[in-house]
Amino acid sequence: MNLTLETSRLIMRPLELSDAEAMFVMDKNPEVHKYLWQKPTQTIEESFKTIEYVKSQYATNNIGRFATVLKDTNEFIGWTGIKFVTEQPENGNINFYDYGYRLNQKFWGKGYGTEASKAWLDYGFKEMKIEMMNAYTHSKNQASNNILKKIGMNCLETYLDKENVPWCWWHMENPN
Repeated sequence: MNLTLETSRLIMRPLELSDAEAMFVMDKNPEVHKYLWQKPTQTIEESFKTIEYVKSQYATNNIGRFATVLKDTNEFIGWTGIKFVTEQPENGNINFYDYGYRLNQKFWGKGYGTEASKAWLDYGFKEMKIEMMNAYTHSKNQASNNILKKIGMNCLETYLDKENVPWCWWHMENPN
């Protein structure tokens, strides 16, 4: 996959196996997983498997989550991006474009999530011609919910997952 997106402070590029160590550091942090359905990563091998899975999504769907790095230092801060959900239904939906992100805790509160999100929505709507972008967040994840509000997404409904945890189902129609 040759796609790279840039903002004033960030570069979003395809994930590589060389990102596994930084991804593992991020994903083993319980705070990063506080509002996620997955448990923190236990081994670096899990990070390698995740990257291989994402790379298969690039091949199948020509899109997926991307490594997000600081432009000035090339430091991995997390992943952001669009994926096409075909396997695991969410809120009864399948075959939809999902926007998502996960950042290492030390990069929270610096505006990187919003910056990357704006770039990805712009790319998705203008270049991919996506008609509807969706996202889902734990209803109590105020920081993530604020990012989605800032970029113009709307929480259509709150729904319960299989463990009765409330999640917000977000959407935004292509404004172009």
